Amino acid sequence: MSKNTNRKTAPKGKMVRRFGVNVFGNTKYDRLLAKKSGANKKNRRPAKQSIYGQQLLEKQKIRFAYGVSEKQLRAAYAKAKNQGGVAGHNMLILLESRLDNVVYRLGLCSTRPQARQLVRHGHFTLNDRKVDIPSALVKPGDVIAVAEKSREMKVLRENSEVASAVSKPGWLSLNGMSGKVERLPERQEIPTIADEQIVVEYYSR
Repeated sequence: MSKNTNRKTAPKGKMVRRFGVNVFGNTKYDRLLAKKSGANKKNRRPAKQSIYGQQLLEKQKIRFAYGVSEKQLRAAYAKAKNQGGVAGHNMLILLESRLDNVVYRLGLCSTRPQARQLVRHGHFTLNDRKVDIPSALVKPGDVIAVAEKSREMKVLRENSEVASAVSKPGWLSLNGMSGKVERLPERQEIPTIADEQIVVEYYSR
C-alpha cells in the first residue's frame, strides 16, 4: 500500500519543487517547499530560461493547480479573450468558477483533486440537482451543497466542520454543508499561482 502511495505522490512533489509554488493545495507540499527554500538559501545559482520556457512553466502551473487539460485551458483562454477586458483576468475568473474549484474554495473539500473526485462521484448538488461534472461553471446565485445521501460521509462531515470556522472568499458564502455564489470573483481575490499574462502571451503566439 505504501509503495503505491509513494508512486503517486513523488511526481507531484517533483512538480511542486520545479514550480516553486504549491499548485496542489496539500499542506505537505508547503512543508516540502519550506525545506527546499532552507536547503537552497546558500549557493543559489541564477536559473537561465528562455521566454518560451518561462511561458510553458507558467501555463503548467495553472494547468496543474486547477487540474485542467491542455484542451480545457486553451478553451478557457479562447473564451476569456472574447469576453472583453483583460484576457488573463477573465481566464482566471473562468477557472475559479469551475464547480470543483468552488467546492474547494468553500472548504467542503481540502484540495482541488479531492473536490474533483467527490464531485465526479456525485456527492454534490448544484441548485438542488445532482451534478457530476467538475468543470461545470457556476454563476451568481447558484447554490452548491453536499448531497443529502453524502452528508454522513466522514471526510465531508469533517471538512464541513473545519470550513465553518475558516473565512471564505468574499464572493462565496457558506451555511453548514451548503454554499452560495454571491458574485463572481475579482482578480485581486484570486490567489496568484502563476503570471497569467505570460500564459496569455503563450496562447497569443
